Amino acid sequence: MAVAFTFPGQGSQAVGMGKDLADAFPEARRVFEEVDEALGEKLSTLIWEGPEETLTLTANAQPALMAVSLAAIRALESRGFSLRDKVAYVAGHSLGEYSALAAAGFVSIADAARLLRIRGNAMQAAVPAGEGAMAAIIGLEQADVEAACAEAAKGSVCQVANDNGGGQLVISGAKAAVELAAKLCTDKGAKRALMLQVSAPFHSALMAPAASVMRDALAKVSKSAPVVPVVSNVSVAPSSDPDEIARRLVEQVTGRVRWRETVEWFGANGVSTLYEVGAGKVLSGLTRRINRDIATANIGTPADVEAALAALG
Repeated sequence: MAVAFTFPGQGSQAVGMGKDLADAFPEARRVFEEVDEALGEKLSTLIWEGPEETLTLTANAQPALMAVSLAAIRALESRGFSLRDKVAYVAGHSLGEYSALAAAGFVSIADAARLLRIRGNAMQAAVPAGEGAMAAIIGLEQADVEAACAEAAKGSVCQVANDNGGGQLVISGAKAAVELAAKLCTDKGAKRALMLQVSAPFHSALMAPAASVMRDALAKVSKSAPVVPVVSNVSVAPSSDPDEIARRLVEQVTGRVRWRETVEWFGANGVSTLYEVGAGKVLSGLTRRINRDIATANIGTPADVEAALAALG
């Protein structure tokens, strides 16, 4: 049975992440140095020492999480591991798609860091602070959530941004519309409708200015066919074509992160184990809620690296 590697998105960051990898593997430490050089600043110091509120800023969290994921990949590779030989597919949750693509050789680590800094800044700048919002809707059918969004939008923007599985959907858009939709979802029987502490309405049509920025940024970087097919957030289909991948990354800025469908696709296409590569265990938890037949494992510490090498051969 096949193995797939998945890469976490924003929300998985924590001060100190990746430090043990950097201490244990020179190749992992070099990843953080590459990211520091690419950005012209010591992001590694922020990752390992904080403060947390600065690390959590979108423009910092995005390249930081990518750095930790790629440090884990380089630690594996330093011990002879080959992504091409051992892994059938890669995928990432939102910004994690960039981590997946860097791991598979679509872009360099330096370019991935710069793209994610650009992406974070562009997403933040797309909507003035306080005008957008996101909310997590728990325990309501997708059709009902979409109906609530449509009713609340009334010419504004309110849409499903993330389908995370396990009965969790995230909606995004204009603040007043999202607040109304959250109330409507509660009225329709949602177990919870929780406004999220985010800095912008990610994965909504309001991110169109950021999508335009990313189209230009992606056009300027050197791209190669990934050594492993990448399952796109927006299409839930594997691709190895650089131009198509770049188009999907632009669509992803305003499009839905279809994570439930991604895990279901893995299950339907022979994947028996999903490894979550990098910080946290969010994706492993989602996988267990979506498809209990798929085993999960994490690669975020030196011990995890050793365990993965032993399991994958």
